[in-house]
Amino acid sequence: MKIVIVGAGIGGLATALSLEAAGLRDIEIHERSTEIRGLGVGLNLLPHAIRELTELGLAERISTLGVAPTTLSYMNRQGQLIWSEPRGVEAGYRWPQLSVHRGRLQLALRDAVIERLGDVIRLGHRLIDVRSGDEGREIARFENASGLQVEAEGDVIVGADGIHSALRALRYPAEGAPPWSGLTLWRGVAVVPGFLDGRTMIMAGDPEQKFVAYPLAPEQGDQGVRVNFIAERRGTGSPDADWNRSVEPEPIAALFEGWTYDWLDIPAVIAAAEQILEYPMVDRDALPQWTFGRTTLLGDAAHAMYPNGSNGGSQAILDARTLAFHLATAADIDAALAGYEEDRRPAMTALLSTTRATGPERVMQIARERAPEGFADIHEVIPAEELEEVANGYKRAAGFHPATLNERASLSAVRA
Repeated sequence: MKIVIVGAGIGGLATALSLEAAGLRDIEIHERSTEIRGLGVGLNLLPHAIRELTELGLAERISTLGVAPTTLSYMNRQGQLIWSEPRGVEAGYRWPQLSVHRGRLQLALRDAVIERLGDVIRLGHRLIDVRSGDEGREIARFENASGLQVEAEGDVIVGADGIHSALRALRYPAEGAPPWSGLTLWRGVAVVPGFLDGRTMIMAGDPEQKFVAYPLAPEQGDQGVRVNFIAERRGTGSPDADWNRSVEPEPIAALFEGWTYDWLDIPAVIAAAEQILEYPMVDRDALPQWTFGRTTLLGDAAHAMYPNGSNGGSQAILDARTLAFHLATAADIDAALAGYEEDRRPAMTALLSTTRATGPERVMQIARERAPEGFADIHEVIPAEELEEVANGYKRAAGFHPATLNERASLSAVRA
């Protein structure tokens, strides 16, 4: 069985590694960029994703890339604690959560693909068409960096080419651009004094304006700690912003004037950024179908969602593992693709809806609605049981509630 993967991001590379582990080694990856440079900022790999990477034999390699947060805390604009919970093994999982730089993760996965599969990544290949060939096979046509057209034939074609997926556009040509939420994100990395215990991920604010920060490396004494941050505000920016647009930090820091707490100076963190990239906060509407013939979608190409819950990269890895499992165990390819979509599409449709409703960050919205000027006791504003249900409800929807994840059967399988 030959599998052609479109896209060499987190999802595409994880798919190749998952297929290889399942005994499927006839793989090609076609990537639009002419170089994999490891760009981006931070992301969180939640315990369900770390489980899959561990079962792929990548735990040691990945664990060196970042830091495992022990706590996630939500605050209001005044810096008052709304909800805090342990994360990773401290929360009872068998696997940690890991905060990493997206580019470092991508390069690590690329290196693992090369080590295990050899020279299978074709750079500078932009997908322009897919057509059906003989005996149920599919033929993908690409334009390479020289402007020449090349073809790749496979038993399966996987579109893992992100929110602006070319394969998705071929299947849904009238869809148009991703819908804008009205929010703009400014993302950056800065070295700042350590805050709280040095391993806490914080979210401060509400659905109208928010600041997120978490360490990407252990604190280095007087040198401080390297953190990833996301500043977010409604009604600023536009949906047409270039996703690689770099902006000056001072105007963004000014938007958060007064967000200074005894444990963190948010304007100072923003002002210390090495670079700030501006992004419109967009997602994609849920699709009624991922699979057409022997082609299917995966990761952001299938279900791009808001970053509420820090779950996008993790779900792409789960897609990859689920697809490989079905291709290794189903009676035939059609049954495998049907099983993959049945397992993943309804769950991602539900999760997309949850993230649009702010996901686990709903506790910040409730606090803003009920106590916009702050509170003396959060439990007089939001009962503890309500806070717990928001947190646990999201974990169940995203597939990483501790009891469920720890006992779930493995997705590891080898094709007979």
